[in-house]
Amino acid sequence: MEKNKILVVGGAGYIGSHMVKDLIGSGYDVMVLDDLSTGHRELLTGGDFVEGSLGDADLLDRLFSSHRISTVMHFAAFSLVGESMENPLKYYHNNMASTTTLLSAMIRHDIKRFIFSSTAAVYGEPVEVPITETHPCNPTNPYGAGKLAVERMLQDCDSAYALKTISLRYFNASGADESGTIGEMHTHETHLIPLILEVASGGRENIKVYGTNYPTPDGTCVRDYIHVSDLTQAHLLALENLLHGGESAVYNLGNNRGYSVKEVIDLARDVTGKPIPAMEADRRPGDPATLIAGSDKIKQSLGWKPRFENLETIIETAWRWHQKDATAKFRP
Repeated sequence: MEKNKILVVGGAGYIGSHMVKDLIGSGYDVMVLDDLSTGHRELLTGGDFVEGSLGDADLLDRLFSSHRISTVMHFAAFSLVGESMENPLKYYHNNMASTTTLLSAMIRHDIKRFIFSSTAAVYGEPVEVPITETHPCNPTNPYGAGKLAVERMLQDCDSAYALKTISLRYFNASGADESGTIGEMHTHETHLIPLILEVASGGRENIKVYGTNYPTPDGTCVRDYIHVSDLTQAHLLALENLLHGGESAVYNLGNNRGYSVKEVIDLARDVTGKPIPAMEADRRPGDPATLIAGSDKIKQSLGWKPRFENLETIIETAWRWHQKDATAKFRP
């Protein structure tokens, strides 16, 4: 029996590369499309690789004509909140317009399954915590606004073209594959845990704490951290659901527990045994005070259960990867 061929758009990035590894490990035939603007070829552990953009309609037509793709997974969005505030058109062009090009090509070639990397940023400042999928969506930055627009586009595509989609609203993706072979690697790092670990390893002098006057117990932002491998397992369950005729849906992905920036720094000090100096800085525009997931829906509907619920364990996997000096090795 022919394997299902999955196109992973943005598969050379942090989450995409972990997805590729787990898809191959689960017996799927994988093709990766990535323009390598933020991804790294070195993170790919297998699959067929095509260098190019999700906004290139001619390339997509050639790809879909020559390969029998059963499902598309989309990890190719720009994802920096601060940058989206400074350069919103860059985000609307890639995250919305190019995604429209991808969806149009899928419809032309009768590909009817799509799994979308969405974000907790669609909710904006929460009116209740934990945040469930029925929470009002009022994004406070162009990154979240663009993701929400795509989710609404997907609803319309289901109605008009019977395109079945699952949108997964990530909270804070973190950690690295247990094997230590791949992990989080960005040319310009902005995520809290790897930045803290750069300080622990001597690559930075200190970690900046952006805002200490939020309405939270210690004044710093509170976030729900989810291990990247728990994210990919949720995608595998979503894929199986769609392949077996499941309907379109939206799910949160988080651990249902929040940690403040100060708590994350303290845990990292425990894991690494390093002092990790911290320095207070001004708030960043568009950052909500508290984001904690309510993930009961996907647990009940798809049977998802995160394996890495302890943040200390998540940081340990990230530290194991970080100590390999992979970031320094692969950066240009």
